[in-house]
Amino acid sequence: MYDKDDISVLETNLDENPLDSLDSPDAEPEAPRPDPEEMLPLLRSSDNQQRMLATRAFCELEEPRAIPDLIRLLTDACPLIRVSAAYGLGRNPAESAVEPLIDQLQHDWNGYVRKGVVWALGNCRDRRTIQPLIHALRTDIPAVRLWAASALAQVTSVSYEAMIAAVPPLIEGLRRDFVAAVRSNCAWTVGQICRELPSNVVYATALDALIEAFAEDQDLGVREDARLAVLKVGDTRGLQVVEEIERDGLI
Repeated sequence: MYDKDDISVLETNLDENPLDSLDSPDAEPEAPRPDPEEMLPLLRSSDNQQRMLATRAFCELEEPRAIPDLIRLLTDACPLIRVSAAYGLGRNPAESAVEPLIDQLQHDWNGYVRKGVVWALGNCRDRRTIQPLIHALRTDIPAVRLWAASALAQVTSVSYEAMIAAVPPLIEGLRRDFVAAVRSNCAWTVGQICRELPSNVVYATALDALIEAFAEDQDLGVREDARLAVLKVGDTRGLQVVEEIERDGLI
């Protein structure tokens, strides 16, 4: 069992895709990007600082030639290098990286590394990532669950079967997770999936879960995020129920 206190919960802007929160383009003027030709050889350096410098560089750079070394560095002895390698693979998603990332998610003791791996898996948009992300959502520490909930939004570009598989654990997280931020991210992802589902029993169940969270969750932020998710889905029944709840002052 992972220590639930070994990493803090992240705060995310739920009006945006939480998977994009690695970027902060408005924070400061952009510094010159590292030169990939200089960074590539450093990925194989025997010096920890040089390997760390290079792996961090490929968190920003899209460079397919770095992928084999980033995969290898997922198992580096230094957790700071491992987490940078994970983010680098998220910036440079590849089919060959999916299984190594899944393996690292299952075995890495460090919560920061697992969080980076979850972010990378979300960017892979590969059916193999669905069950590992569901497992992380159900069992991992809060910050990893937070990002796993967001990463599962990838199912909308994987397959209908992937969406069907993701909805029940997301609803479970929306209803039961004890961390409000995780419930909020579950609401966001359920809303994203609803927008891609046909009008069937799974869609109706997911929409009902969002309405239930809007009406009953004890956290104001979760209620607001559930409401926004329903509004963005644009379902006539959902919009009507939200309007009735607001009009009658039931929240």
